[in-house]
Amino acid sequence: MGAFGPTIPQQYGGGGLDYISYGILMQEIERGDSGMRSTASVQGSLVMYPIYKFGSEEQRKKYLPKLASGEWLGCFGLTEPDHGSNPSGMVTNFKDMGDHYLLNGAKMWISNAPKADVAVVWAKNEAGRIHGLIVERGMPGFTTPETHGKWSLRASATGELVFDNVKVPKENLLPGKNGLGAPMMCLDSARYGIAWGAIGAAMDCYDSARRYAKERIQFGKPIGSFQLVQKKLAEMLTEITKAQLINWRLGVLMNEGKATTAQISLAKRDNIRIALEVAREARQIHGGMGITGEYPIMRHMMNLESVVTYEGTHDIHLLILGNHITGIPAFS
Repeated sequence: MGAFGPTIPQQYGGGGLDYISYGILMQEIERGDSGMRSTASVQGSLVMYPIYKFGSEEQRKKYLPKLASGEWLGCFGLTEPDHGSNPSGMVTNFKDMGDHYLLNGAKMWISNAPKADVAVVWAKNEAGRIHGLIVERGMPGFTTPETHGKWSLRASATGELVFDNVKVPKENLLPGKNGLGAPMMCLDSARYGIAWGAIGAAMDCYDSARRYAKERIQFGKPIGSFQLVQKKLAEMLTEITKAQLINWRLGVLMNEGKATTAQISLAKRDNIRIALEVAREARQIHGGMGITGEYPIMRHMMNLESVVTYEGTHDIHLLILGNHITGIPAFS
């Protein structure tokens, strides 16, 4: 459908689209399900983007067309079992063995991992510098155990990345950029898509509540005729509209290359807050039916509980904004 790498140039199989088009794609996919949007976000923003931005021309030609077409699925290895909000503390590492690198470590909570053909993995070299490596399924010592028992993002495959003396060819090192700034740039792109996607989930909850309010009869008339229900619907629509305007303005800045990390954090953080509030209000309008699988509300609510945490928690984005406002980092 063109949802993988829509902003990647067409010469590499991407859509060559602008960032507002990308945002609308993510919004509409998450209107269906956050897990499906996660799959598309990871593929485009966290796998294809770093290969395009930081990779060699040979790497772009080898990987991007197959990722764009969906022949290959990718994942992004940054979060570790003991290092989530503090990625600089990562312990995954690689050593120069002369004709190859030897990779060891583990990553956790990795979307697409169990099905991925390609992983963009961030690890420290012997000097402690962070680099990106392209790891392919089938390399001896590379395994991807699946995470089971999730109550959220059940439509998305989640797992671990385990590296046990994995021999990675030297040509699989991303040469364009190193340091923590490289994966952070990828996360900015993904967080932008999340800001749009979360509002898609909110829109679906609102649409369901509006329809239900017109159909559900109590006291001899639709519950949509009561002032309190109308208040809920009016406030939901207002908040969704405000979030869409933030997304549109941020999209303009992204297209101009002017969007900042703090602006993206503001949008990601507040739009998910809005989506969660809309989902909870929509559940109330549905009454007891709102907790059943007949309506999408609880599924969206559970999904959004993951979305509010991954790729920067609600509180971490608050601190990113606080750092921007005051110039004083409060992370440690």
